[in-house]
Amino acid sequence: MSQNTASSPNEHAHPAVFMFLVLPFGIVSGYVTVTLAFLFAKAGISVEAIAGLTAATVLPGVLKFLWAPFVDTTLTLKKWYLLSGFVTAAGMFALGVLPIKESSIIDLTIIIYGANIAASFLGIAVNGLIAHDIPEEKKGSASGWLNAGNLGGSGLGGGAGLWLASHLNNNWMPSAILAAVCLLCCFGLFFVNEHPSTIKETKAFKTLENLFKDIWNTLKARMGVLAMILCFLPLGTGAASNLWAAVASNWKASADTVTFVTGIASGLITAVACLVGGWICNRAKRQIAYVVFGLMQAICLVAMAYTPHTEIMYIIWTSLYAFTLGLCYAAFSAFVYEAIGKGAAATKYTMLASLSNFPIYYMTFVDGWAQTKYGSNGMLDVEAICAGAGIVIFLGLLKYVSMGKQSEIIKTEA
Repeated sequence: MSQNTASSPNEHAHPAVFMFLVLPFGIVSGYVTVTLAFLFAKAGISVEAIAGLTAATVLPGVLKFLWAPFVDTTLTLKKWYLLSGFVTAAGMFALGVLPIKESSIIDLTIIIYGANIAASFLGIAVNGLIAHDIPEEKKGSASGWLNAGNLGGSGLGGGAGLWLASHLNNNWMPSAILAAVCLLCCFGLFFVNEHPSTIKETKAFKTLENLFKDIWNTLKARMGVLAMILCFLPLGTGAASNLWAAVASNWKASADTVTFVTGIASGLITAVACLVGGWICNRAKRQIAYVVFGLMQAICLVAMAYTPHTEIMYIIWTSLYAFTLGLCYAAFSAFVYEAIGKGAAATKYTMLASLSNFPIYYMTFVDGWAQTKYGSNGMLDVEAICAGAGIVIFLGLLKYVSMGKQSEIIKTEA
């Protein structure tokens, strides 16, 4: 594809395009964690073996910062997308070829790793395209569409994949249909501009030098420092959602209610909230928006703890929590896009996005500890307190950065 394939080189892509471009990233993981997990469980395969399959979808997402520099320093972003898109589709198709039995586990695990690594390259390329082709004032909206597409892809791979598996006779047909969807997403590239790289040189060593210099300049800048610290704060993590099923009995919620509310409904609510959050981030300061959304999530936790423990309250508060999570997703991405600028954007975004998994990881353990020691109300209170501490720290840093900017302006004027 040419360097500029949108209708005019001066026109930017519509943010909604990136929802379609990122769909394959979610489709593969959704198909494995929902469709394959269900089919293998139905075939009597142990939960331990199934857990190994689902874990294979997570590791590439954690380690993708290691190979993100290849996307910024070698081929164009569009070529990387096409290459990874075709490999992702091939892997998606291969997931349905093997029979649903225990002897397929090892081969499937290898395929899952391959497909998810390919999908991670695809996601990295999409992040780079957003950073370069979307103007600053629209990056909030782009982050909303991106996160909605990721969630929507998981819904397609899981929900639609399971429905197809239940209504089609051959195991390969659902994966073949979803593989075709992955390929169709490549047509979204026609509506995106490919901008020339600002770090590539004819000598590979010089290109790498430019890459690391750009990363360092971004991270040492005030916005980069804020983004880096934000990745580690226990704010807007959504960690409690990992334990909704475990504490459902305290709200007398039935198994069907838990399945629906924490599954399909939660995904849809979070996706819609991503779009709302992106819209807000286009019209408000993104750092403040993230703090407000994180505060809303903390208030939701406290309200859930101290309102009646009934099934209807479980539905209301977990749904509102899912909505605040979507808002936080959009605001975090919008803030990161603002902080990284352009240059080696794909690498910088991937690095910060990988680090942002750390508070989700440790807060899940904190929530589990709090629930065991203080009960479900204590778990909700502890997560809310941690979020409050994160807000105080972040606002303090934000004030410090603002004071630094003002002093620089005064020195410049003097």
